[in-house]
Amino acid sequence: MEAKVTFLLHIGILLLGANIGGIISKKLKQPAVLGQILMGMVLGMGILEKTELIHHLSEIGVIFLMFIAGLETDVNELRASGKSSAAIAVAGVLVPLLLVSGAAYIFSGKWVSSIIVGLISIATSVSISVQTLKEIGQLKTRQGVGILGAAIIDDVIGIILLTIVVGMIKPESGSNIFVVILKILSFFVIIIVLGYILVQILARISDRVNVRRKIVPYAIISCLILSFISEELGVAAVTGAYFAGVIFSMTPYRHKISHDIGLISDTIFTPIFFVAIGLGVELSTIGDGLGYSILLLLLGIIGKIVGCGWGAKMTGFNGKHSLQIGIGMVPRAEVSIIIANLGLKMHLIDHKDFASAIVLVVVTTLITPSLLKWSFKGDEEIKDAT
Repeated sequence: MEAKVTFLLHIGILLLGANIGGIISKKLKQPAVLGQILMGMVLGMGILEKTELIHHLSEIGVIFLMFIAGLETDVNELRASGKSSAAIAVAGVLVPLLLVSGAAYIFSGKWVSSIIVGLISIATSVSISVQTLKEIGQLKTRQGVGILGAAIIDDVIGIILLTIVVGMIKPESGSNIFVVILKILSFFVIIIVLGYILVQILARISDRVNVRRKIVPYAIISCLILSFISEELGVAAVTGAYFAGVIFSMTPYRHKISHDIGLISDTIFTPIFFVAIGLGVELSTIGDGLGYSILLLLLGIIGKIVGCGWGAKMTGFNGKHSLQIGIGMVPRAEVSIIIANLGLKMHLIDHKDFASAIVLVVVTTLITPSLLKWSFKGDEEIKDAT
């Protein structure tokens, strides 16, 4: 078969695997995302490789996923949860950072590598939690909004801390901290200005033009452009996608956009994203320093649940809801791997530390959907995902 058309077969296999994994997972009363990730790990055992095309398709998948999460966000609830989200994020950064860095220092005696390992442990990847919350009907709850808001703040704190550490250790490798903060502030200014202009334009022309028929393509264009701007300014692309969704959630067309893009995303791109997570797992690296990796994993999980849960409790959430938020902030994925790759490339961490990052990503990715579903069991708004 000619190489130029084999990508069609690869996409077909990915989607077939995603559907089979999702069906099996739902039959076992687990979220579909868990089966899709596991199926990706199976396909990665010599059946498929994570090509550049698969990587790009999966990037579109996570961008659409976060865009839809933004569309389904209640802006008033998001505003009201600002203080809670900040408290959850800060506590969820400090506790795992101290626990994991402390344990790593006891083992290695190297404060630089210990801090980098601690930074690896704080980077929440909320896409897995978002998909699970969508499946069980909890994304719009106060806890769901709190998780989303905290994850955004969490990313910003992580970027700033990483820049400070790298800049102090290797000044020639890191950006100036003030430049980084300026870029992040610029991003939020752009989001606010563009959001205000777009909402005002749509409000004024909706009576004269059939906006409803044309809104979806422009919503996708806006989502992709804001995701690009976000990445260029040093904030994760998914953050730009999420805020693009929040902007369109303030228009009369939120349900139309969410429905139409949801059909595309849930059929093609989002399943590919979750299968690709499993596909990218290199099981051979996990055996390197397994005991050390398991210790850091446990501390990383406990740190997020305790830290974020405590932050939630201090801002008015009850015990059960605080636990749900803590669990929702547990998963780590691409951001942790990016930090780990950077640390390894700059010789700030060794292969044992890198392997611990892989273990952290794999295990937290696999356990979060089931733990999150369990934590919401019995809540009035829960929907049967089967």
